[in-house]
Amino acid sequence: MAMTSVYKYMLFCNTTLLLLLLQQQQQLCSGLSLDTVRDFLTREEDTIVFSLIERAKYPLNPPAYYVPAHFAGLRHDASFAELFVRESEAVQAKAGRYQSQQEIPFFPSRVRPLTLAPPYNFTRELYPAAAPVNVNDEIWRIYFTLLLPLLAKNGDDGSYAATVASDLVCLQALSRRINYGRYVAEVKFTGDQQNYTTLIRNKDKDALMKLLTSEAQEDAVKRRVQKKATVFGRNVTLDGPGETGDSNNGRASFKVEPAVVYKLYDQWVIPLTKKVELKYLLRRLD
Repeated sequence: MAMTSVYKYMLFCNTTLLLLLLQQQQQLCSGLSLDTVRDFLTREEDTIVFSLIERAKYPLNPPAYYVPAHFAGLRHDASFAELFVRESEAVQAKAGRYQSQQEIPFFPSRVRPLTLAPPYNFTRELYPAAAPVNVNDEIWRIYFTLLLPLLAKNGDDGSYAATVASDLVCLQALSRRINYGRYVAEVKFTGDQQNYTTLIRNKDKDALMKLLTSEAQEDAVKRRVQKKATVFGRNVTLDGPGETGDSNNGRASFKVEPAVVYKLYDQWVIPLTKKVELKYLLRRLD
């Protein structure tokens, strides 16, 4: 009799657990589709281009990125830019920015769970074991060492606070766009679970990457962002879009060179997004 009761209890627990897992799977898929993912990524292109235009207003302003001599050797030595981002994220965390899975801080140790924002039940569309995947460290390195020299002209005008504030906007836009690869991977996985499950279990990274890649779609994205940079970043006169560059050759002048935006997506945004997708999938069955 006792064994029968134990068996019934175990059956009840297992059934309940299965129902909870199925419910969780339904919640992961609700509201998330290939169309909504594409719409989000397309809108983020506008945000990124405009943020780059804003940063290009200022020169490089090198002192903002050097560790001051009086900080050298200290435990918390950091450049002004890093300190600005750290403190800004801490404040934004209190305002509830990182309650959404779409937002990932560059300095998570500074983010506290306490928030002053009104409560909101954000949907959890990512698989819990894979949700923390991100490449923010690489985004940080690429932005400051490779992208910024292409974006800003040499010089120092002392506008350090405004300069690093625009850096933060760029970093957050790039992080949101690139780490959204988690959502792309989730949609692709749920749309073809059998193939993806087999490849994930075999840890076949090459085959997974091939399945994730659409060269035609990638090419369309790169050409579209280049065109957006051409349209959004053209200097405008009262007579309309002005050919305000070199008067000798009639070249147009842009706030941000469209070729730089193309290169950003070609060499960094798209490859890093796919890297996020791959890392997410490899943890999708955990």
